[in-house]
Amino acid sequence: MATSFVDKARITVKAGAGGNGCVSFHREKYIAAGGPDGGDGGCGGSIILQVDDNLSTLMDFRYKRKYTAENGADGQSSRKTGKDGASLTIRVPRGTLVRDAETGEIIQDMSGSEPYVLCKGGKGGWGNSHFATPTRQAPRFAKSGLPGESHDVVLELKLLADVGLVGFPNVGKSTLLSVVSKARPKIANYHFTTLFPNLGVVYVEEGRSFVMADIPGIIEGASEGAGLGHDFLRHIDRCRLLVHLVDVSGSEGRDPVADFDAINQELRQYSPDLASRPQIVVANKVDIMADTSLLEDLRSHVEGLGYPLFPLSAAAHQGVQELIYAIAQRLQELPPVTVYQPEYVKRPPVVDTSVPVEITVEDGVYFVEGPWLQRLIANTNFGDYESRMWFDKMLREAGVFAQMEELGIQDGDLVSMYNLEFEYQH
Repeated sequence: MATSFVDKARITVKAGAGGNGCVSFHREKYIAAGGPDGGDGGCGGSIILQVDDNLSTLMDFRYKRKYTAENGADGQSSRKTGKDGASLTIRVPRGTLVRDAETGEIIQDMSGSEPYVLCKGGKGGWGNSHFATPTRQAPRFAKSGLPGESHDVVLELKLLADVGLVGFPNVGKSTLLSVVSKARPKIANYHFTTLFPNLGVVYVEEGRSFVMADIPGIIEGASEGAGLGHDFLRHIDRCRLLVHLVDVSGSEGRDPVADFDAINQELRQYSPDLASRPQIVVANKVDIMADTSLLEDLRSHVEGLGYPLFPLSAAAHQGVQELIYAIAQRLQELPPVTVYQPEYVKRPPVVDTSVPVEITVEDGVYFVEGPWLQRLIANTNFGDYESRMWFDKMLREAGVFAQMEELGIQDGDLVSMYNLEFEYQH
């Protein structure tokens, strides 16, 4: 059955490249040699993720899969720095997990309200005014901007709810949610009315409330992908407490004890951790119950397993208030909603160093350029010792130092690689 709810999406994001530096010389009447005045390029825009509580699905990402931030503008004369590229803010529902598409590792859990920079924009290239020295007074070169970061990621929505309603289709989960909160889910007397999770805030008393999620009905085989259940089991991963609704009316000829055990078996197969989550069992539809033994059999079974049982009629509003207070009391004893910690570690990119770099020498400065070198610099954190050592190792293995030594470089000579300058030490 098709559903309009989208809770997983793969997208490609790319930050903007930095603008190029400018080669320019100051020219003014009566000033014979104004010197270099080329400005730097602007920085590229970043890709930023921001939680938006008006969103409840990842539907927007079904139609748009590629997101690119703006490039930085090139530098100009008179030492004017190019305009920075505009960053692109991507809005996601609260509770969205951002995973690396290749490894599946969590990059960020978008559960808080702080924006997250997913991809940083490239730095702008230096203009020729940067390269003026007493011995090199008219540098006729500038540097290109660096590329921005790019990433393929998978967005996965895991709802941020304290309480998850579980049970077979048509047991009254949507009705209960509509009674205890202001949520207005579609309700009808047929299976799979709920095609996507509904969230409702349940107010207990002044300053006390909790979030409840009505998850689409789980059926037997859901953990193997049958029905809708498999798609939505992930939404109760974060729930601190499960409220398990069982139909005890006997109107569909079902066995409440068998139903209860079947749902718990599905939870165990999907996630043993989820199955061990605290549960409150609700015997629903007691107002139309034809055989009271169904309720008593269920009570004996669940209480024997250590679960409390609450008889209830959501449709007739019987026993609802007692249930709300019991849920609120249990939540006070439980730890807060799970927030997933990042697992992703940025790995050094695979860089093809087989193409020789281009090295030019001007006024004792060794200028090193090449497409792979540009990418290498963009992916190196020079504030981190291990990252710097990796950068040094890549240059050595690619023969860059050997090339410079063939050209006669000496200890203390200046090396310039895009926006990086250092003194050569053998």
